[in-house]
Amino acid sequence: MNPSLDVITIGEAMAMFVARETGDLSHAEHFIKRVAGAELNVATGLARLGFNVSWVSRVGDDSFGQFVLNSLRKEGIISSAVTLDGRYATGFQVKSKAENGTDPIVEYFRKNSAASHLSLEDYQPLHFSSARHLHLSGVAAALSASSYALLDYAAGAMKAQGKTISFDPNLRPVLWPSEAEMVEKLNHLAFQADWVLPGLKEGIILTGHTDPHAIADFYLNQGVKAVVIKTGADGAWFKSADGAQGCVPPVRVENVVDTVGAGDGFAVGVISALLEGKTLEQAVTRGNKIGALAIQVQGDSEGLPTRAQLNQ
Repeated sequence: MNPSLDVITIGEAMAMFVARETGDLSHAEHFIKRVAGAELNVATGLARLGFNVSWVSRVGDDSFGQFVLNSLRKEGIISSAVTLDGRYATGFQVKSKAENGTDPIVEYFRKNSAASHLSLEDYQPLHFSSARHLHLSGVAAALSASSYALLDYAAGAMKAQGKTISFDPNLRPVLWPSEAEMVEKLNHLAFQADWVLPGLKEGIILTGHTDPHAIADFYLNQGVKAVVIKTGADGAWFKSADGAQGCVPPVRVENVVDTVGAGDGFAVGVISALLEGKTLEQAVTRGNKIGALAIQVQGDSEGLPTRAQLNQ
């Protein structure tokens, strides 16, 4: 029996080693082990807010894979659609400890990872149909042609069933053969979504427009219902198909510890609020707040709040 799910997401998780000392990674000797992955961060944030979330992926039959599965259990994320793959290894990454709010250096070791072998075989019809929302990101789309095919099929199937879909472009140009292919394929996924959540720079690359209004209209004209554009220090700007639009100011943070994961925290806020029936402006406001919490601690998901913390 499949439980009734609120959200399904698809992606890759890696073991992450975060340096304890600042400076060049080659000089670091002590590390903290965590899990990392854009879609898993979103799943974690939504699970902490009380949503019933399933994360679909593949991990290697190795210590890193078990580490990921243990993390899922701790967060209450459903892992029944995660395949333990004995042929390929779980990827990992090494991240520097940043200072003064600068972006950390991240080195990835994920080529030919278990998750890169995600494919249509990982689509379980009953499991997906039990969910009311699908969240996708451009990271899983970039892993491989077979992973992209899974996301595309899942989006089409969920859309046909009347489920809502959110899409965060999360551009990873280094994983694509060319920028042109990245733009074409990610926009194809975005056009199937109800809610598209690009950063301003991502929107410029994907649409060729520099103005937030034009970026939003690019997607709204293709049937997307709402576009939320992260504008960094200016907060976020939104526009919907029914004419609602506006700018939500940022939450000021005095001590920025780790900027990685801010966009995932923002997605958690927007998606959770919209699934609760909040207005788009309320959703963006929550996105800004959770994104601000995410950057005040070291680690990609450590700052994501529980429902009680969010209410405070």
